This record gives sequence, C-alpha cells and structure tokens, in this order.
Amino acid sequence: MQATLNNNSATTASGSSAVGGNGDASGLSDMFTKLLVAQIQNQDPLQPSDPSQFVSQLTQLSQVEALQKMASQSVASNSSLQGLQVLTLGREVGSSLMVSTSALQLGSEPVAGRVTLGSSSSKVTLLLTGSDGSQYPLALGAHPAGDVNFSIDPAQHGLPAGNYSVAVQTDTGVLPAVEVAGRLQSVRLGSSGNAVLTVSGVGAVDASAITQFNGQAANVAS
Repeated sequence: MQATLNNNSATTASGSSAVGGNGDASGLSDMFTKLLVAQIQNQDPLQPSDPSQFVSQLTQLSQVEALQKMASQSVASNSSLQGLQVLTLGREVGSSLMVSTSALQLGSEPVAGRVTLGSSSSKVTLLLTGSDGSQYPLALGAHPAGDVNFSIDPAQHGLPAGNYSVAVQTDTGVLPAVEVAGRLQSVRLGSSGNAVLTVSGVGAVDASAITQFNGQAANVAS
C-alpha cells in the first residue's frame, strides 16, 4: 500500500496558526492603546499618573507580544517537523518493524512478538482478551531475564478473527510491555499533527510506538 502523505494539511495548519497568533497580538496592541488613551484622558488633572507606570505597561505589552510571536513560531516549527517525520516514515512503507502495543488485529496469519523480562519468572502468560470479553491465556513457560519471543497462531489457539487486547502476566507481578512484529502498511498525519502508522496485525499506532526497524527482508520473529 502507498503511504498517505498529507503535507498540504500540515502546511495550511501551520500557516493559519501563525496568522492567528499575529492577529491576536495585533488585537491586543489595539486594545491596549485604546485603554491607555482612555486612562490618560480620564486621569485626575490634579493628580496625574506617574509616567513610569505607562512605560511599565508598554514594557509588559511588548513582552506579551514577544511571547505570542515565539509561540506562533514554535507551532509552525512543530508542524514542519511532523510533516518531515511523515515523509521519512513514508519511505519505510513495506518494511518490517516492531511496535509496542496493547492491541492486536488477528486474522488467519500468525503474529510474532516478544516481551522483555527485567528479571526471571517461573510463569509467563500472554493474555489475549477479545472484544466480547472472552479471555485466551497462552502459557509461555518459565524464562530468565531478557527477551522472550512468542508467536500467536489463531488457528492453533482457536482464536476467532477480530480485535484483541494483549498483556503479559508474570509470577513476579511485573507487567512488561508487549512488542509485536508487523509490516508497515501506511503512514498518515493524524488530527493532532502526529504521524500515525498502520501496521499489519496491530492496526493504527502512533509513531512513538516503534521499537525496532528490521528492513524489507528481515526475519521479524528472530
């Protein structure tokens, strides 16, 4: 599949944000000027305001405008970086990778993955929970600290096709993260500006979930 690259949306979003920021600063400046003029016109002639107060107010206005400008520039910069991330990941479409996830999309094909144990455990169980609440515990046995590879074969384990949540249970009570191997199918820009990946066997995940790239022809279950 071909990646969905929505760079025009990112550019438009950053442009509108910058305009919005400058517009807010301009409106604030106009409002401050009107208030300042009204303050001068209505001051007590016998007890005029201290000019240093006006200088202080002008300084505060300048600081607020500078902060608003910095915020607008930061938004534009972040949008550019996010667009670049989508373009970069788009070149990896078709590659195998590992992602940290708590959800699976099972069909008829086996799904490979691994967990990393911080300490040895005499009982490691992979627990899958279907969308209907049905639970399918898969015993992985005893393992020392380190990586524990696994494979989920829907046919072998009697798992109907569908969406599942996945977690690992150990006798130590520690719940290590689950990494699943899959193939990167597409990349798109999410509604919040982040890169969203579609990974086989997993579904949609954030780019931050990537734990390993294995290349086009790597053995993802190794």
